[in-house]
Order: sequence, then C-alpha cells, then structure tokens
Amino acid sequence: MKSVGTIIKELWQSIYLINRLALYEIKIKNNNNYLGPLWELITPAFFIAIYWFVFGYGIRDNEDVDGVPFLSWMMAGITIWFFVQPAVTQGSKAIYTKIRMVSKMSFPTSVIPAYVVVSKLYPHFVLLLIIIIFMQFSGYPVNMYYLQFPYFIFSMLILIIAVVLIFSTVTTIIRDEQMFIQSTIRVLLYLTPFLWVTEVLPDNIQSLMRLNPLYYLVEGYRAAFFGESWYFIEHWQYTLYFWSIVIVLFVIGSMLHMRFRRHFIDFL
Repeated sequence: MKSVGTIIKELWQSIYLINRLALYEIKIKNNNNYLGPLWELITPAFFIAIYWFVFGYGIRDNEDVDGVPFLSWMMAGITIWFFVQPAVTQGSKAIYTKIRMVSKMSFPTSVIPAYVVVSKLYPHFVLLLIIIIFMQFSGYPVNMYYLQFPYFIFSMLILIIAVVLIFSTVTTIIRDEQMFIQSTIRVLLYLTPFLWVTEVLPDNIQSLMRLNPLYYLVEGYRAAFFGESWYFIEHWQYTLYFWSIVIVLFVIGSMLHMRFRRHFIDFL
C-alpha cells in the first residue's frame, strides 16, 4: 500500500502542474491545424451522426428507448466514450513517447499519464455543455439530478487514471501491448450500452455486462440527463462494486508503476 500512498501524494502535489501540462498538450496537438481545437468537437459530431444513422435510423428505425428519442438517449451516454477512448489509447503510450522530453524535468513520472488523461477532460466538458444545450431543445431541461455530474465525472477520471497507470507501465516494457489496447478499446464500444439497448438481452447476460465499470458511468449520465434518479444512491450496491474495481485497478497500477519507474529509460 506504500506505492498507492506515494502515487496519490505525487498526483495531489502536482495538480497545478498536471493542469498546465494538460493545457499545453491540447495546444501542441492542434497547433498545426487550421481549425485548431475545434477538431475536438468536429470529430465527435461526425461519429455521432454516423452512429445515429446506422444504429438509430438504420437498425432501430428511429424507435424511442423507454420513451426517449434514440438520438438523445445515445448522446447522453456516448459523450463518455469520446473521453475514454482517446484518454486510454493516448495515455497508455504516454510514458514511452514523452519520457525523453520530460526526463530532464524535476517531477515524478506518474504525472505523465495523468496529464494526458486530464487533457482529454477539457474537450469532454465542452462536448458535455453542447449536449446539455441540445437537451434543452429536446424536452429534457436542466433538473436537480444534474448535481450527479461532478460525481460521475470524478469517478470516470479516477477510473481512467487507474487504468492508464497500468497500461502506460506495461506498454513501456512490452511495446506490443499497445496494439492489444487499441483492439480492446474498439470492442468496448460495443460491449457498453452506448449505441444499443441491453434490456433485450437475457438477465444473466445483462448482469455479466454490468461487470464493465463503464456501464455504471453510462447509466449514471443518462439518469442525470433524463431526470430519472439519484443513480449512485439508488444503485448503491453497484456503486460499491464500481469503487471496488477502481481501488483494485489503482493499487495494481501504483505497484507496477513504482516497481518499474526506475527502469523506464532502460526499456526505450
């Protein structure tokens, strides 16, 4: 548990630095594009249109989901995907792609994957705001259940940092792991209820799919958008399961990172 305490202390003491590096990451990523940071919104908008056409218009024939128009239902959940996918794929290779650049700087290596993840949080905020505005014109105005958003955003951030701590360490040692991550993350798009309704599946299959912690986040976002419930309270057993998974992943990630951090340069 000493590793966990060390990582938490490092990240907490480096919050200001993580934020500055995250903003710098956004700036340099879009520095050579004419539209700059707008691509962080154009790309999700393009995929949302494609997903709605294929899954909503093509497969479901615009059929509502529990009385909610499919487009609104899909957008409420898929905003999470546009944070998770780039945060995991880019965060998992952060150490071996950036450590030479920052090796002469005086800050712990745990900051590197953390700031890459946080850099994906800013576009998520903007996309979330756009979807909130969209919901106002779709018959789902701001409600008191929106107070859940800070909790679910924090939960999502901690989950992804825990995952990326593991992956960024492993991919530095075994570079082929990055290919596995890219393949797996694509599969998660279809194993999580972003685009289709799981209620049509047998109960045992639904229970199996709920083992995916992203399922918890998606349902929480939808409960907030559509004013359904205080999801994390009413489903407190699922909340305990989610945080148990997060703690286990964070412990594993911290131990791996502390075990190999002194040898990162040797693997490059």
